[in-house]
Amino acid sequence: MLEGKKILLGISGSIAAYKTAALTRLFVKAGAEVKVILTPSAKAFITPLTLSTLSKKPVYSSFTEGSQGEWINHVELGLWADYFVIAPLSASTLSKMAMGNSDNLLLASYLSARCKVIVAPAMDLDMYAHPATQNNLSIIKSYGNLIIPPNSGELASGLIGAGRMAEPEEIVDFISKQAQLGMSFKGKRVLITAGPTYEAIDPVRFIGNHSSGKMGFALAEVFANHGAEVVLVSGPTHLHLKHNLITVLNVKSAHDMHAAVIDNYQSADIILMAAAVADYTPSQVSAQKIKKKTSELSIELFQTKDILKELGSLKTEKQILIGFALETQDEEANAIKKLTEKNLDFIVLNSLNNEQTGFGFDTNQIQIIEKGGTITRFEKKLKHQVALDIVNKIKQMLHV
Repeated sequence: MLEGKKILLGISGSIAAYKTAALTRLFVKAGAEVKVILTPSAKAFITPLTLSTLSKKPVYSSFTEGSQGEWINHVELGLWADYFVIAPLSASTLSKMAMGNSDNLLLASYLSARCKVIVAPAMDLDMYAHPATQNNLSIIKSYGNLIIPPNSGELASGLIGAGRMAEPEEIVDFISKQAQLGMSFKGKRVLITAGPTYEAIDPVRFIGNHSSGKMGFALAEVFANHGAEVVLVSGPTHLHLKHNLITVLNVKSAHDMHAAVIDNYQSADIILMAAAVADYTPSQVSAQKIKKKTSELSIELFQTKDILKELGSLKTEKQILIGFALETQDEEANAIKKLTEKNLDFIVLNSLNNEQTGFGFDTNQIQIIEKGGTITRFEKKLKHQVALDIVNKIKQMLHV
């Protein structure tokens, strides 16, 4: 159930930190992507090198890293994760979480997180039983955080009682069950297009666009993490996805994308056309590289097949069809026209007039325009968060 999940593991200062080596290994073995944050005191119990080796990623412990003092963006760490697991959770870190203190990277990331936060307390029995600790646990629980209760047993002090951090296997099982609860698209088939198309002029040159494919890939990952079987038809891009519920079909031209979509649309419950498909393609493709001979060169273009419009005429009442519009002027009017003409259930509109959005960027700012005319406007967010907004809108439509 953790295949493809992004887990941010926060480790605070406790002797139980030694268990996080096994915990990290179990997360990775389950198919999760793991990033680790250590509090300064946690480094006395387990080394960053051990955790970096097991997670295959850098380990973070301060707001700046490296000889150049590179800033570690706690906001991005908090937004990146599907689950933020704090294990072990010491009494000190618990107190700071309850009060909103952010004097280290772990706490600042916690305050920035929008995902589910799960904590596994670890402390001596009297510390755990103290009214202040129990009150702090009640406070963070009231914030929506989940608590994995500690086990009873022999503690580092030699005393016997409640306070032992749950075992790594128990933590992984707890989070796997949480993931299963979020499998709202299990049994659904989703078809997504992503990236640009390249329309060949000759063996060397092509007509294309700046689409990176990031939006479509983010959608594929979010749907798969919610249990859907995803077919992702991608134009040329440097992006890669590894998820057992995602099948990637790589194509180049608009003709190739049309063929792949038509082959797969009938079995899809939900179709999202996020690719930037070329509207025109050269009428002739030179078999050899075109040499520079004159000061001018004319290339005759003809229209490609309108895949979205064709799907709009073919879709059944049981299928949901979503289009995307990138506009530079008269954004809403053009998007509404596209929504109507192509028989879409809703359209996702983004504008090149917004800074740091659109092609190539990690962020986007969208509007969702529904068939009935309702417009929902969103703030600028990372594309993974934008994908969640789109998926949540589909959840509302399906009442899942």
